This record gives sequence, structure tokens and C-alpha cells, in this order.
Amino acid sequence: MDKLIIEGGKRLEGTVEVSGAKNSALPILAAAFLSKEKSVIKNVPQVADIFTMVKIMKSMGAKVNHAADTVEIDSSNVKNPILTYKLVSTMRGSICFLGPLLARFGQAQVSFPGGCVIGPRPIDLHIKGVKALGADVILEHGYVLAKAKQLKGRRLFLGGAFGSSVLATANVMMAATLAKGKTVIDNAACEPEVVDLGNFLKKMGAKIEGLGSPSIEVEGVKKLHGATYSVIPDRIEAGTYVIASAMTKGDVTLKNLNLNVLGAMLDKLRDAGVHIIEKNGHVRVRRERVLKPVSVTTLPYPGFPTDLQAQMMALMCIVPGISVITEKIYPERFMHVSELNRMGANIILEGNSAIVGGKKMLSGAQVMASDLRASAALVLAGLVAEGSTEVSRVYHLDRGYENLVQKLQSLGARITREKDFR
Repeated sequence: MDKLIIEGGKRLEGTVEVSGAKNSALPILAAAFLSKEKSVIKNVPQVADIFTMVKIMKSMGAKVNHAADTVEIDSSNVKNPILTYKLVSTMRGSICFLGPLLARFGQAQVSFPGGCVIGPRPIDLHIKGVKALGADVILEHGYVLAKAKQLKGRRLFLGGAFGSSVLATANVMMAATLAKGKTVIDNAACEPEVVDLGNFLKKMGAKIEGLGSPSIEVEGVKKLHGATYSVIPDRIEAGTYVIASAMTKGDVTLKNLNLNVLGAMLDKLRDAGVHIIEKNGHVRVRRERVLKPVSVTTLPYPGFPTDLQAQMMALMCIVPGISVITEKIYPERFMHVSELNRMGANIILEGNSAIVGGKKMLSGAQVMASDLRASAALVLAGLVAEGSTEVSRVYHLDRGYENLVQKLQSLGARITREKDFR
């Protein structure tokens, strides 16, 4: 197991290129199984979840060539639509195979997925969606067993206790591409990653309308063909570097970023006093003065992303005054609070809200990562803390950030990766 050693107090300066979106790439790779023809996916981030996805595809009999940021998939010889627990236990995104396998093979056996420990993340909407299309679903021995001779399109409402679901929308949309007739998904997720998947499906020959809206219409077709497609930039990775620049009083330019997909977060940062300028396709983030506290509530897109909640909290820890961060997507997603407090932060939890009393300085400490985005928050806190910070269990970071250490080093951060022998 590895750990990160961070010496705080270094201002970040320079340019960083944003990698492809992990949360787009995962369902897009699964969608390639809807066709017997080869697909080529480009701008795929080199992160652990993608490596796991490649292993899953190969385990089912697909021919996969993964080189740098390009993945070629040939699933023509796949005969075994089963995802075992051993491979999916570390990655929740594996559930997005349910729709494609069911649509193409008429059956799917998918182990209940794993992933980050951020509170309950049920798959009930996935099951509700494929059932609505005519699938028989049985839950036994830790597996979802789904069968359908022919999926049939219909109108369905895909809402849960905390709003829409990105992966459930993706699963139903993929299954509906080969269903008989029209499917209308009401309360569909509007996230850019859903739009990205939809655009790939359309390139494969799917008929889809309403992408980016709460109502997506899919007219089923008899078959899909292979396609070559490039994944959009990762808005969560980008947002993490934006906050890193703001925290370190930095001057960082981000390449390969569509500013529009971060509207809610950038609005809050501007309210706090961060300078954000877009020019010629690049985004420059500067902080030149003391920031003001802002309160944040996470919401489905286009609201403030839950995947940037922890990083925003790290920023508010060093902004004088009181801010309130409310989590409405995953109400228990506060595993990072105790670790930030170990670094001298002043955070009190009240239900699904965190009350943050900003301080001038954090202090370096030994902290432990609990999930992907909490890990990022601890790294950001370490960048500004007095002294040395050790972040253990950084395999969480490997799941979603490509070359994080190297990118931060290129901006001037004093950060290294070492073996953790504890």
C-alpha cells in the first residue's frame, strides 16, 4: 500500500491538462457490448477503474486492446454475460453492464457492485428500469439475474429518494436502444456524462432525443454498429484543480475543459472571490485576496456536484467565517470531516450538513483516505497545511485521478508517493 507525503505552503502555478472523464468512459466502454462490431474509445483516463473495466470485459471473452488513452473493444465472441464478484467488488460502475448485456444477450448476471464507502447507494432504480422494459429480475446469492426474450419500450419514471440516478439512467438508456418500440425516461439524469454516453450511442446508430433534459426518448433499433468516439474531459478532476489553485493562492491554467459543465461550482468560487477567466478554450484560475465564506448545497446537475463537496469543504476550512455545506445526494458522505479536523479544521456535523468555521491555517498530520473524493480533499488540505501531511490508502485516488502526483508536481507542489509499511 502507498501513501502521499505533502509539504504544505507551496503556491501552485502553471498549466495542467484535464484527462478524460472516468464517469463517462465506464458506461461508454460497457455500451460497446451492444454491438458485435469493434469500437474504439479515445481520451480514456488511465485510472484504476478503467483497468478493472478492461479486466471485466476480457473475463467475458471480449478482445480488448488498451494502449495509453485508447481502448479498442471487439465483443463479437462474447458468450458469457456474467460479471463475478471478484472483479466488480471494487467498482460501482460495473453495474452499467446490466443494460447492455440484457439488451444484446437477453440475459445478464451481475454481482452487486462495490466502490467508495460514502453511504447507501442502492441499485433499486436500475432494477426498476429494466423491469419496466419487460425483464424478469431475481436477486440471489449476491447477484442480479435478469432475463428478457425481447425488451419492450415504455414510459417510466426513474426517480429515487435523492433525485435522478446517473448510472440508472445510463443503464435504461442503453437497454432501450435495442428494445422494441419507444422508451421515454422521465426524471432522467441531466449530467454531461449521460449526454456523452448518449452521443456515443447515437454514433453507434441509436435513435435518442432529449439528452441533457429530464425526459429522454429512445426509439429502439434492431442492431447497433461499432463506432470511434472521444470521451469528454473530466469535470470533477478539473474542479479539483480549480479548487487547488484557489486554496494555494495560485495561478493555474486548465487545458481541455468546457467551463459550462462547472457552472454551479464556479459561481460559488466567484462569490468567494476567486478570479476565473476563460480564453481560447483554456481556463485560468487565480486567487489574489482573502476569500469570503460561501454555503453550498449539493444537487443533481446542473447543481453543485456531490463529487466536489469534499474538495469545496477543504477550501472553506481556510476561509475565515462560517460556511454551511449541505449534502442532498448522499447524506452520509462526510467521511472526510474527521480527518480534516485532525488537521486542525473546525467542522461540526448537523444531520446532512457540515458547519465549517474557517481558520487561517491547517496543520499537517497523518490522515487516512476513505473514498475517492475524500482522498482528494485531504490532498488539497495538505497543500496548504503547515508542515508535513501523510495521506494513506491512496489507492482510492488511483481509481479516479490520472497522474495526480505528477500533475501537482508540475504545478510546483511538494508531493511524493512512497510505500506505506504500516
